[in-house]
Amino acid sequence: MESNTQAGLVFDVGSLFARFQTLSDKRKPRGRRYSLALILLLILLAKTCGENHPSGIAEWARHRAALLVDHLQLKRKQMPHHSTYRRILAEVVNEEELEEVSSEYLSGKKYFGKQVLVAIDGKVLRGTLDEAQKGTTLLAAYLPKEGIVLMEVAIAEKSSEIPAAPQLLKRIDLRDKVVMGDALHTQRPVSTQIVESGGEYIWFAKGNQPQMEEEIRLWFDPDVQPIPGMSNLPKDFEIAQETNKGHGRLETRTITVSSQLNGYLDWPYLEQVFKLERHFISTKTGEIQEQTEYGFTSLSRDDIVPLKLLEMTRSYWGIETGLHYRRDVTLREDYTRMSKGKMAQAMACLNNLILGILLAKKNYPSIPAARRYFSANPGEALDLFLRL
Repeated sequence: MESNTQAGLVFDVGSLFARFQTLSDKRKPRGRRYSLALILLLILLAKTCGENHPSGIAEWARHRAALLVDHLQLKRKQMPHHSTYRRILAEVVNEEELEEVSSEYLSGKKYFGKQVLVAIDGKVLRGTLDEAQKGTTLLAAYLPKEGIVLMEVAIAEKSSEIPAAPQLLKRIDLRDKVVMGDALHTQRPVSTQIVESGGEYIWFAKGNQPQMEEEIRLWFDPDVQPIPGMSNLPKDFEIAQETNKGHGRLETRTITVSSQLNGYLDWPYLEQVFKLERHFISTKTGEIQEQTEYGFTSLSRDDIVPLKLLEMTRSYWGIETGLHYRRDVTLREDYTRMSKGKMAQAMACLNNLILGILLAKKNYPSIPAARRYFSANPGEALDLFLRL
C-alpha cells in the first residue's frame, strides 16, 4: 500500500484525503491558515461523527483540537471558526471538481458488474430556497443497491431536468449500466445517447409520452381489438410476480412483458414493452389499492428475464429512501440553510461521499448507528479518509 507524507502526516496515495490534495484552491498562499484539503477533511470527520451544521462542525473540531493536531500533525493548534467552513464551501471549492473527485473515488471502491441500475432523479436543496421559492436543484445519477452517487449536476435556475439529464449522463461511464428515471426523463434523444454510449434504458410511459402509453396499454388490454396486421399473431406475454410485506402493507407486484411491438412503436432501440401492476393491502385496515403503469426498455428478452426487470423497477425507488431520505433526515441537508454561492451543492457532494463510504463498510445496521460508533471512535473515522 503506497503512502505519502505531508508535514509529518502519513496517508495513502489513493485515499480520499490524497484526492482532496488535487483540488484547485484560488486563495493566495500568503495568509492561508488552513488548506482546502484539511477543511474538507474536518467537515467529513465531524459529519461522520454526528454533526450536520457548520456551527456544530466547528465546535466538534474545537473540542477535539488536541486529538486532531496530534493525528494530523498540524502546526496550528487552533481549529477553524464556523464562518471559515461556510466561506470555503461558498467561495473556494470548485463544485464541479469536487463532484469529479467524489465520483472517481466512489466508483473505484468496488467492481459493480453488469446490468447495474443507475437511477436518475432531481432534488431541490430546500436550504437554498428564497422567498420566491427558487433555489438550487441537483440531478443525481445514483446506484440504489450500492448506495453510491456516480455524479451530480446543478440544474440551471430557469431550466428543468430534461436538458440536464444528457449533461449528467455524459459525465459517467454508461457501459454495462441500465439507466432508469421517472416519466419526465422518457425522451428519445437521451435514449439514443444511453444506448450508443454502451448502456441500456428502462422508461415509464405516462402523460409526457401519451401516445406511447396508450399504444402499450392497448396492447396489453384483452378487450381491445388487435393492431391491424397483427390479428393472427399469438401474443408472447411473459409474466413475473413478487410479494413483499413491510411498512404496514402487503404489496404484490406483477410485470407482463412483450417484444412484439419493436417494429411498430417509433422509439430508438426499443426491445420490450411492459405492464406493471401493483396491488397493496393494508395489514391494519384491509384497504386495497391498485396501480397500473406502462413502460418499455432497450433490454431484449435475451438480456433480461421478466423477474429481473421487475426487480429493477422496484430498485429504482431506492433513490428516494436510500439517498434523498438519508440526506434530508439523517444528515439534515434540508434543515441546513446554505444559500450563499455554491455552498449547498458542495455540502450535498460531501453528504454523498459520507453515505457512499459508510454504506460500503457494511459493518453497521444503519447510517445513524455508524455515526454513533464513529462519534465514540473519531480516530477510526479519520482512517476512513486517510487510508484505502
